[in-house]
Amino acid sequence: MSENPSNPTPAPDVAELALAEAEQTDRIDHGPGWFRILWSSRKARAGIVLLGLYVLLAILAPVIAPYRGDDTSFAPVLLPGGEHLMGTTTQGADIFSQLIWGTRVSLIVGLFGGLFATAVGLVIGLTSGYFEGTWIDDVLSLLTNVALVVPTLPLIITLMAYSEVRSIWFTILIIGIISWAGAARSKRALMITLRHRDFVTAAKFAGDRTPTIIAREVLPQMTSLVAAGFFGAATGAIGAEAGLSFLGLGNTESVSWGTMLYQAQLQGALAQGLWVWLLVPGLALSGLIMALTLINFGIDLISNPHLREDG
Repeated sequence: MSENPSNPTPAPDVAELALAEAEQTDRIDHGPGWFRILWSSRKARAGIVLLGLYVLLAILAPVIAPYRGDDTSFAPVLLPGGEHLMGTTTQGADIFSQLIWGTRVSLIVGLFGGLFATAVGLVIGLTSGYFEGTWIDDVLSLLTNVALVVPTLPLIITLMAYSEVRSIWFTILIIGIISWAGAARSKRALMITLRHRDFVTAAKFAGDRTPTIIAREVLPQMTSLVAAGFFGAATGAIGAEAGLSFLGLGNTESVSWGTMLYQAQLQGALAQGLWVWLLVPGLALSGLIMALTLINFGIDLISNPHLREDG
């Protein structure tokens, strides 16, 4: 059948096709939009690079560290030299090796402590906000308020001091239990605003169940808030573990930056001229916390476009 000359098929615009192809290529070359926004921030870019270096140190610890962190077979109080780049401790351990192996402990604490606190805060916050005004919301809000007003530092010190278990996983559990309340409060507030949106109402009328609505409709809207909460919780977990270990309340059998600071202070490192023993774990800890904080600045750009000034 011949085409109708009165209604010809419009020819494709070459310029529009070229523009669409260029946009598709740009998406492939530069990755997801959220990563482009994150990478556009100089602060976040520096944090990502710095965090990547720490992750590489942790993964390649057996290759980079010349000795095991718990190897105490060397002569004590050796000054920095060829065989021991940062010297040895009073127990005869290589300081540089302890520094490298300690990276693993801090990253493990930050990862799992952050995940645990974020998961607990997310579940409680979303459930409380979705059932606003019901007895479920009243109970969870009361639990959150109690957790917010309880003094965190004395509680965690008391729990660790009277516990017979001093493993790294128990430390992560304690840190996660006491650090979820703030995240739960913020997620509850956002959930209350989202549950009245049209897409949530449409999902309810479509017959979707509550877990399905939360997973498919609500969670994608608060991704940046969840990510920011995770990095904040991870930063707090790393600092808390180091502080507990410095007080002698951590797992003294593992090698971490906190236990290095504890042993250096206990053995009088400065009095013996071992200032490196006290300085390098503190600098490493500060660098890791700074990396996570800088990445959190970039996450703020994803949720708040008005902050995107330094792209």
